[in-house]
Amino acid sequence: MQLKVLGEAVVSPRSQTPFGNAIARKTPVLREMSDICKQSLPASVFPKAMNLIRLIRTDPFAYPPPFEHLGGKMYSKKTPVTPEGYKGLAGFHKYWGKKPLEAWSFLIQNLTREKEIIADPFLGSGLIAKECADSDRRFIGFDINPFSIELTKLWLDLPDYEELRKAVDTLRENIKPGIDSLYMTSAGDIITHILWEGNKIKKLWKKISRKRTELTLSEEEIISLENLARKAIPVKNDLNLFDNSRINARKDISLKDLFTYRALAATDKLMLSFDHYNGNIRRALVMALTASLGQMSNMVFAVTRRGKTKSAETEKIEVGSWVIGYWRPEQHFEINAWNCFENKADKLLRAVRDISNSNITKISDSFRKFHELRDTSYIKVGDAEALLQDIPDNTVKLILTDPPHGDRIPYLELSELWNTFLGFEADFHNELVVSDAKERKKTTDQYNKKLSSILIECARILKPQGFLAAIFNARSSDHWNSLHTLEAMSEADYMGCYPMPYSAGSVIQDNRKGSLTSDYVLLYGKQVTDAFRKKMNQRFSAVEGWSVEYPTGKQRSAELTV
Repeated sequence: MQLKVLGEAVVSPRSQTPFGNAIARKTPVLREMSDICKQSLPASVFPKAMNLIRLIRTDPFAYPPPFEHLGGKMYSKKTPVTPEGYKGLAGFHKYWGKKPLEAWSFLIQNLTREKEIIADPFLGSGLIAKECADSDRRFIGFDINPFSIELTKLWLDLPDYEELRKAVDTLRENIKPGIDSLYMTSAGDIITHILWEGNKIKKLWKKISRKRTELTLSEEEIISLENLARKAIPVKNDLNLFDNSRINARKDISLKDLFTYRALAATDKLMLSFDHYNGNIRRALVMALTASLGQMSNMVFAVTRRGKTKSAETEKIEVGSWVIGYWRPEQHFEINAWNCFENKADKLLRAVRDISNSNITKISDSFRKFHELRDTSYIKVGDAEALLQDIPDNTVKLILTDPPHGDRIPYLELSELWNTFLGFEADFHNELVVSDAKERKKTTDQYNKKLSSILIECARILKPQGFLAAIFNARSSDHWNSLHTLEAMSEADYMGCYPMPYSAGSVIQDNRKGSLTSDYVLLYGKQVTDAFRKKMNQRFSAVEGWSVEYPTGKQRSAELTV
């Protein structure tokens, strides 16, 4: 009975102790908890309290784990937290298919201990790498997308806030005037927004105290602005796209089709100015520019006739955003390029400023260095199928990954805009994807074969009683076959699954026939004993929707109707 009361006193928010804070700060908690127990508990109970704390520290499955901090609030590690949306660093860059940090943190805290190795062969946005570093786990991450690796390195090696602020201030003083001159009227006004209808300018605005004010220019000056937009400008690298109607891509689309001369000239000025900086400051500035490219392109739609469905239609024209792919709406906005960059740079600055804890991360570019030097992270661009082969058997405690979900998102095709600006050449040939670009010949059979091979390699490098947690969601049952193959051809045993809600809606997914409102987290274990399986099933039984059955098409369809 005392232990039950003790558990309440130690791990419940009602005890009003800083237990969760101590863990969240990544500090040794044993001494701190000793002081807490001396202050909070009767002397007769204190020895049992310390034994329980030591047990929790050495065996995370021995007792329901304590409460953790996430995003400034307390939460129980028994169940995942409902995603709050993409904020801070998670909301800085529009990388495709980001998953909520709450999902990663729940699995990291429940399935691993400090200093253990977590791997992800499909890094994507790279946010999982930072979550692991901040949780004092070592990390191995791969992605075939060069841009993904750059973004991950930014998270793992964030710049100093004051140094980044000074760099942005310097650019504002030295580079902004030159960019503003591209948008300056004869009266000296700086144009912030231009509304285009095809190849004709319809309206222009400037901003006064954050409020858009329409400009009235002569026809001659408007024609001059239209001609400047079409002025030729040499580009060092150009897009390498495929004919893919799903993302409005064509082989013949070039940067000059997506951007005006003003926007391309502005990006050239910014990129040249970044060369005055090194290391994480330069990377942060470059990532801020890539984050702003979509909004300074010709792909920003205009929002008109708002309120039509409620019989309260307005004539006001509002600025939309770049959504996805390479759609160039007939009516679109051209936005002042400096303002786009400044918006993202300021957003990154706020995120860096607000970070309460960030562990120092040593990044290796080879497994040998990672192993011998005990570095924090091993991050590398390339084909996971090949890179995993360099990792020895029984190395990793947890594979935590969100692989490409069949034909859901063509990552490299969508990221080609960013990779082109950074001068990276994407390896389209080895990408794991089912693409609507017929030229690529990326079929479901090829996808299943490659994903099966990668997952089997993942199982090989897992330690005994290690875990593989795969976040997955695909329309076609054929795309799930590789997950069945994993259990059939490796030592990995399926343990169960639960649905994971999104942080935000997905345009590309929500509009697809048969799309779901959540992904599934599928959990596998290596060399699982009956006793261990029972313990894990008890541990995850508190998770809403947890099932030891494999999700079938019928189950997924049922969820779709909820």
